[in-house]
Amino acid sequence: MPYELPEEALSETFLAASGPGGQNVNKVATACQLRCDVFKLGLAPHACQRLKELAGSRMTGGGEIIITARSHRTQEGNRAEARARLAELIEKAHIRQAKRRPTRPSRAARAKRVDEKKARSSVKQGRGKVRLD
Repeated sequence: MPYELPEEALSETFLAASGPGGQNVNKVATACQLRCDVFKLGLAPHACQRLKELAGSRMTGGGEIIITARSHRTQEGNRAEARARLAELIEKAHIRQAKRRPTRPSRAARAKRVDEKKARSSVKQGRGKVRLD
């Protein structure tokens, strides 16, 4: 179930794009720049924080996410791609990360490690110059 983007949180502008389109690329503004106001999405605090981490440099200081799509030759294709990428980003933000619980090695594991170190040490002690007394 994809995330439904509220229209009031979005604004789109179309730019002249590089990429596919031939001579058409110089005449028509097909690249889509999608801006989304994060505060108007009404996300839970954990999702908002995670979205900020996932968006990285795509998020402005004012709380807007900017996504630019320019891989298609048409405005409709780029608009659909930009919206799909934003929805995917917001869906990923809703997935809670599992908390890491630090663990300790067991007493048997520590003893085994010490025994292995001692065995390795004795092997290394056996190396060295041979003296013929």
